[in-house]
Amino acid sequence: MKYIDRAITKDLEDYLKYFPVLLISGARQVGKSTLALHLNIENYITLDDINIYEMAKNDPKGFIESIDKPVVIDEIQRLPDLLITIKEFVDKKRVNGEFVLTGSASLQGFKDISDSLAGRIGIVELYPLSLKEKNRKDENIIDLISGDLNRYILKKYDNSKLIEEIINGGYPEILKIDNLKVKYLWFSSYIRTYIESDARELANIRNIDKFMSLYRLTMLRSANIFNKNELQKETGLDNKTFDSYFNVLEHTYQVQKLKPFFKNELKRVIKSPKIYATDTGILSYLLQITTPDEFEASHFKGSIVETFVYNELIKAQTYASTNSQLYYYRTSDKKEIDFILELSSKVIAIEIKNSKTVSKSDFKHIYHLSKEIPNEFDKGIVLYNGDQVLKVDHNMYAIPLAFLA
Repeated sequence: MKYIDRAITKDLEDYLKYFPVLLISGARQVGKSTLALHLNIENYITLDDINIYEMAKNDPKGFIESIDKPVVIDEIQRLPDLLITIKEFVDKKRVNGEFVLTGSASLQGFKDISDSLAGRIGIVELYPLSLKEKNRKDENIIDLISGDLNRYILKKYDNSKLIEEIINGGYPEILKIDNLKVKYLWFSSYIRTYIESDARELANIRNIDKFMSLYRLTMLRSANIFNKNELQKETGLDNKTFDSYFNVLEHTYQVQKLKPFFKNELKRVIKSPKIYATDTGILSYLLQITTPDEFEASHFKGSIVETFVYNELIKAQTYASTNSQLYYYRTSDKKEIDFILELSSKVIAIEIKNSKTVSKSDFKHIYHLSKEIPNEFDKGIVLYNGDQVLKVDHNMYAIPLAFLA
């Protein structure tokens, strides 16, 4: 399979002009190393190589001074203290674009180190491939929906491949596999490797079975309100251990929390976050869904589709032309909107309906929000399983899910 250009590549090339250190952070197997090697940097070192690892660990200063630069250093999370040595080297003589690092854990897991590198490091988060990337489309879904949607009215989109795309997820290696059994084996191997490598490295996990139980139970609650007490009770973890294990899930990009949308004028909103898996391929595997028929028969399909849309939006955030914040909206009297996209001072409400038809009543909670924040509300969108973009009101649109592709 030909290399798929990552949408964020141009931004990375720009960051190298302004930062001496660039960190590409993301889950295992999302394509960090491949992306780094496509930045035209000849020197490549991986800390997965035991000889390189021992050399860097035993003499970090001599190691950093001796290697040819610019250089890609892969799997930096294996030796996070090396970042301190890189900082000291950069502080002596700042040369932009000298170090490109990749890591399977976010720097939030190493807060002291992260703070010490402020102003010297550009951090980019890489997620699995988006639908736009898989279809080799040079577009950004956030830029599209925040623009003029009237130009798409009555335009048709093909939903026929969408379920298969959702089940496959976005990990690049999966695109090379067309055998169901092999795909199932890949996902199984991925989870085992993740548990045995990244998770063990980041935390002193004493009970791997309980960690695996937390991993699975958290993933299966994707698109639901985060209920710590419930998860603690089911896994039998004490408070401190639970927090430690859950932080590992977050810092290795397996799950993410989504905060609720809150404004002073909005009363009675739910304050707890929701949780989402960061890939629907992994989620479908854990739910034992491998075919479109199994997907359609699953009572989890609504949560999987919501997770899929969340994944597409967070991927788009990393390279959109405008900075945005993503939230969900839910009130104590059960008015719900799946996603709120806040761009500067405008708000876009996004609801998902797993149906081929749509009506004005599907926008009822969006209409409610538009009246609560009239000055900030920009438009409402219902993503549905139909094939045509429809205008329901002057700022309300029904858009096929396939529009994301």
